[in-house]
Amino acid sequence: QVQLVESGGGLVQAGGSLRLSCAASTSIVSINLMGWYRQAPGKQRELVASISRSGLIVYADSVKGRFTISRDNAKNTVALRMNSLKPEDTAVYYCNVQSRAETYWGQGTQVTVSS
Repeated sequence: QVQLVESGGGLVQAGGSLRLSCAASTSIVSINLMGWYRQAPGKQRELVASISRSGLIVYADSVKGRFTISRDNAKNTVALRMNSLKPEDTAVYYCNVQSRAETYWGQGTQVTVSS
């Protein structure tokens, strides 16, 4: 049974936009944090953005002003709107969900930004 389903990745030109979405199984309860990580070749997996159940948001400095994270607690979904994409945003993006008891990871979705 798939716990997290990601969508929205793809190929886009520099300056373009993409919207990533992640749907967590409704069987996952007591979710605190939902967010997105990314990993580019030769680099460590890094936090892109996260949002708590209460609405507290953290962004990586590199994406502030360009990306917007949001969540729908009733639907157990989290989205990441990515604007003004740059080639350095190219990476595999992973949805991350943290409940009170467990951490869940998506399989990853490729985002490629061409110059």
